[in-house]
Amino acid sequence: MDNGALALVLHAHLPYVRATEQNSLEEDWFFQALIECYLPLLETLESAAADPHQQPQLTMGTSPTLLSLLADQTLHERFPSWIEARLRLLKEAPADRREAAEHLNATSERHLASWRACNGNLIGRLAALQQQGVLDLLTCGATHGYLPLLREHPEAVRAQLRTAVREHHRLIGTRPLGIWLPECAYYEGLEGFMRDAGLRYAVLDGHGLLHAKPRPRYGVYAPICSRQGVAFFGRDSDATLPVWSAKDGYPGDPVYREFHRDLGWDLPPERIAAHGLPSQRPLGLKLHRVSSQSAPLDAKQPYEPQQALDRTTHHAQHFLKGRRRQLDTLQNGMGKPPLLVAPFDAELFGHWWFEGPAFLGELFRQGPIEGVDFTSLRNALSGTPSLQVCDPCPSSWGRGGFHDYWLNDTNAWIVPEWSKAGAAMVERCSRGVGSEADLRLLNQAGRELLLAQSSDWSFILRSGTTTELAKERVQRHLGRFWRLMAAIDRTEELPEGWLEEVEAEDALFPLIQPTDWARINSATAVP
Repeated sequence: MDNGALALVLHAHLPYVRATEQNSLEEDWFFQALIECYLPLLETLESAAADPHQQPQLTMGTSPTLLSLLADQTLHERFPSWIEARLRLLKEAPADRREAAEHLNATSERHLASWRACNGNLIGRLAALQQQGVLDLLTCGATHGYLPLLREHPEAVRAQLRTAVREHHRLIGTRPLGIWLPECAYYEGLEGFMRDAGLRYAVLDGHGLLHAKPRPRYGVYAPICSRQGVAFFGRDSDATLPVWSAKDGYPGDPVYREFHRDLGWDLPPERIAAHGLPSQRPLGLKLHRVSSQSAPLDAKQPYEPQQALDRTTHHAQHFLKGRRRQLDTLQNGMGKPPLLVAPFDAELFGHWWFEGPAFLGELFRQGPIEGVDFTSLRNALSGTPSLQVCDPCPSSWGRGGFHDYWLNDTNAWIVPEWSKAGAAMVERCSRGVGSEADLRLLNQAGRELLLAQSSDWSFILRSGTTTELAKERVQRHLGRFWRLMAAIDRTEELPEGWLEEVEAEDALFPLIQPTDWARINSATAVP
């Protein structure tokens, strides 16, 4: 990559939204992500990999909770009927949206056929792309816990990371070397726990590198290495703004599909209910275009698929030309090949921005024409003989750049609850238990604590969407945690069948190790 390279990094994550009942809001989140994002992205990468004229490379973080959902057999069985019910309702779309409806039907049918062809084994397809050198798969925190807010009990941080690596290895088949830190959040000393878990590199927001000590001589355009031997890459805002910003970037173009208007709101509730679908909530059936960002939803115009597809070709060319100019300018000043790191939430591509996967496919197709090489973070490290040693700066990629989005008036009440439960877990795991039955209880307590620590619930409370669901989830997992701990201490007897029901509902992390929470002292401290 003598002329520099572009590293696209996607973060694929959902909280553990498995629900016992069908047609739940949480189940909708997962199935919509499947049909709109994960299946289209896999098809895009597989198509690019099959073309000898393209050399696609992509880094993707896959959270352990998402992998657990992708591996869940019950969800596998429910998915086809979920999408088929929506396609039946799609036939009732108004006449002026018939072209958009037919396009969405054909697209969904294609993705469903892709799902059936692999028997729902998307994890196997991810692993195959990694074996081909197309993907560099990263892990994340076990449940996307916001690590700076868990540091009061460092054992909780260690458990998030070790559990994540263990689950990634179990499901993907290889141990991850890199991690997408939840919300790209970093605090001083975190890399010691990363190294302890076998993790060697991560992405930070730009100021995590720009405010490092000493200041990196190449800014965000080359990775740095901490004194603990862990490498960090910095986000380049010039390479990300055109893609993620709905206001200033490509997704807000008038011809692209409008995210917020949905057939689930447009049709009368009784017509929706006749198909066995919940009314008055989004169904993932969107038939309008952005039209104008200032236009009210009822003024949005029908979606025109071919016009939108043509626009992705133009926008991909525009993006690549901009990156080539940027790389040339940087190389003249640096005297070495620069690296542009462009991280995004994976769900931007397909879910939030319907045309995103097509745009990504155009990047890979046009990259050789525009002289832009793609690389992965792992390959970028292997091609860099030496790194500047710097101490990264505490940071996140959230609003404000630090931790306040996950610690404010709306969600601060969660932090002392995490702390209290974390202290109890450390105390119990340091003492151990005396029977296999108690170990089973302690294993499930660990799962419940990890699930309660998900940063998604704090984010939802701050953003103000489905806040009651977020509160219920935190309280549910913490409530289960304390009942399990009380059962170990013999201060509460669990009702018959209760443990089995909880294990069936929160059925993840089968290799969980309570020793991950054992107290860290001078003899066992992570260096």
